[in-house]
Amino acid sequence: MQELHDAPLAPLTTFRLGGPATRLITATTDAEVIDAVREADAAGVPLLVIGGGSNLVIGDKGFDGTALRIATTGFELTGTTLELAAGEVWADAVARTVEAGLAGVECLSGIPGSAGATPIQNVGAYGQEVSATITEVVAYDRRAGETVTLTNEECAFSYRHSRFKADPERYVVLRVRFLLEDADGLSAPLRYAETARALGVEPGDRVPLDTARETVLKLRAGKGMVLDPEDHDTWSAGSFFTNPILTDAEFDAFRARVGERLGDGVEPPAYPAGQGHTKTSAAWLIDKAGFTKGYGTGPARISTKHTLALTNRGAATTEDLLTLAREVVTGVREAFGITLVNEPVTVGVSL
Repeated sequence: MQELHDAPLAPLTTFRLGGPATRLITATTDAEVIDAVREADAAGVPLLVIGGGSNLVIGDKGFDGTALRIATTGFELTGTTLELAAGEVWADAVARTVEAGLAGVECLSGIPGSAGATPIQNVGAYGQEVSATITEVVAYDRRAGETVTLTNEECAFSYRHSRFKADPERYVVLRVRFLLEDADGLSAPLRYAETARALGVEPGDRVPLDTARETVLKLRAGKGMVLDPEDHDTWSAGSFFTNPILTDAEFDAFRARVGERLGDGVEPPAYPAGQGHTKTSAAWLIDKAGFTKGYGTGPARISTKHTLALTNRGAATTEDLLTLAREVVTGVREAFGITLVNEPVTVGVSL
């Protein structure tokens, strides 16, 4: 277990932003993770758990406490059952499942971060969410002081949310178990219209796993959503805002605002989100409120490839990023009456 003091955290995040931690521990086994958590809790020291750093916005002053970087490894595939250590690189794990001919997470290819973060955020993209394949999550329960195994139902998954996100101070994810599908080399049924269009098939169809993965990677790369150190459009946390889910009444009011601003006949994106609810597009809201690709003149700007990504152009501070985020939130609220919610976790700062 490695220990550093006054350790920079910015290099551990995809934004490349944030000040140092008082103490940084890198744990490579579950036992080391648990020991580090117990020590911090016993001493009453604030604890920040870091995986791949792809969903973190750390304040410029850094973190006054112990930052725990989980670097555990473990990829165990038995039939269609997969167990991943929390520190496994998610994108690499997905690639290995495709190589093994198993379906279920192929449309989550190219997503940065660690396996342990996927259940916390209920990571999803292109019609798939990890909640559809996760069977169990093994975690250290800080409140009970013991390791527990939570079933899928106990994880309380919903759109970009889970029991872990709802109670962030309680659980530290150690391992994630999945049940995949052997569909003779074919993908799971495609549920995202953009992916189906790119493949020239209909939603619900299956395609070869390799083809599905390659298509998703191309779509993500075209939006700056595949990490590339030379491309500042990828110096981000991917989608910075979640897609709003509105009640029927809220959606009706939203449609009226759209008509007033953009003219009769303009219909906003609308997707079913459970009885009495409709999901709309945060990217569409941002664009139609006037924040187009590349918006901004400072060191933090909207991606030139996708309006939903806020980026560090190389010399930004966290405050630069938050100033831009607040401007977008205010602009969308004034234009459409909807308040966007940030998807990344903020540390020491808030919108």
